[in-house]
Amino acid sequence: MNRPYAEVIGDPIAHSKSPLIHNFWLERLGIDAEYRACRVAPGELAGYFQSRRDDSSWRGCNVTIPHKEAVARLVDELDPRASSVGAVNTVVGRDNGQLFGTNTDVDGVGEAVTGLELAGCRAVVIGGGGAARAAFAFLAGAAGASVTVLARTVEKATSAARECGLSAKVLPLAPGSGAMDGATLVINATQLGMTGQDSMPDFILRELSAMAQGGLVFDMVYAPLDTELLGAAAKLGLATVDGLAMLIGQAAIAFGHFFGAAPPRQYDRELRERLMQ
Repeated sequence: MNRPYAEVIGDPIAHSKSPLIHNFWLERLGIDAEYRACRVAPGELAGYFQSRRDDSSWRGCNVTIPHKEAVARLVDELDPRASSVGAVNTVVGRDNGQLFGTNTDVDGVGEAVTGLELAGCRAVVIGGGGAARAAFAFLAGAAGASVTVLARTVEKATSAARECGLSAKVLPLAPGSGAMDGATLVINATQLGMTGQDSMPDFILRELSAMAQGGLVFDMVYAPLDTELLGAAAKLGLATVDGLAMLIGQAAIAFGHFFGAAPPRQYDRELRERLMQ
């Protein structure tokens, strides 16, 4: 039997840190398996999954940009969370060739904001796409939270929030919205500020100053790790959480699905150091 493996798929994929994370855990646990990166273009997605169904060594894959929503339509079974979010970031291969889709990004968001009092918080989410849906689903479970969404396409973001069970005010991503006024949590769920993508708009960086003292800014972007958004927040004395927190948190749940073991989280500090190199 060939060596068991899982992988991450996307387009582009070279920037992904998922192989480093999963292979680090596999090594620490002494599991004879591997985790790879595989570039899959949008037109190749259906063919990719057809080939993996017949591969007995394949344990599953993580899914990144731009496939999270499309994959939800290609799996045989969706767990309730993935169904409500409308996006899949983890596909698990079953012994019978069936594909099970789930979304561990929601767990990653929860890990990123651990320690923040969510009941009654005032949150701002930047974005309305697949990554934002994880934030929407998480915040939908926060009792009494007031959520404002800033999005380039208001209609799309409004539908996404509703589908995730979140009641939110959705405003255009434009200056002077007042969304940051008194906010205790800001989440960037876009590619803005990511290497090779558009920069975070200057007005967002300026308007962070209207957040409440003790507020938290969480940026899902992890390449680069120290984004302009987090730098601006730190200068204002706000708490910050980088994209590695979510990346490691969601990977931990996926790892269990793929390899049937809990990852050794006692090595998180060493793992982060490796990821930052």
